[in-house]
Amino acid sequence: MRQVFASCVFLCGVLMAQAPARALTIDIDIPSQRMKVTTASGEILTWPVSTARKGFVTPPGSYTPYSLQKMHYSRKYDMAPMPHSIFFHAGYAIHGTGSVAQLGRPASHGCIRLAPANAAKLFAMVKLDGALITIHDTATRGKTNDAFARSLAATPLRTDASIEASLDAWSLRPQRPLD
Repeated sequence: MRQVFASCVFLCGVLMAQAPARALTIDIDIPSQRMKVTTASGEILTWPVSTARKGFVTPPGSYTPYSLQKMHYSRKYDMAPMPHSIFFHAGYAIHGTGSVAQLGRPASHGCIRLAPANAAKLFAMVKLDGALITIHDTATRGKTNDAFARSLAATPLRTDASIEASLDAWSLRPQRPLD
């Protein structure tokens, strides 16, 4: 019996080691206002986005989503609708927008805006596979810390997290550039 159990454990370990990583990679380039999504199968999707306009900040760095909300309304900004919200850092999210004419240029308070159909598609993929989100500005472009990215990719998507209770306490006040 022990030998059968040991064989099963060994076989499961081999199969798990060969299982491909399912996480998406989402790369947002602030200067070009573009998002590149790479799926586990290698498919690459590229979409225009809007990031922070002058006086606001989209935080560069590497993140994993901590909350997914099919429809969220911003209490901070007059209950503005944020469909297919993927929250990744302190109240910042990737979400759909009705202001599609502004895509491709800075226009938000710091969130990353997408066309509604693209936001819905991305939301479904992240819900299924999880994601590693990397945001580059001029200073951080091409300087991704691979060890940090690998550790984030290994972090499971928290589907139990909720941000509803603490949104009122968050502050997304405009920040001045350091230069």
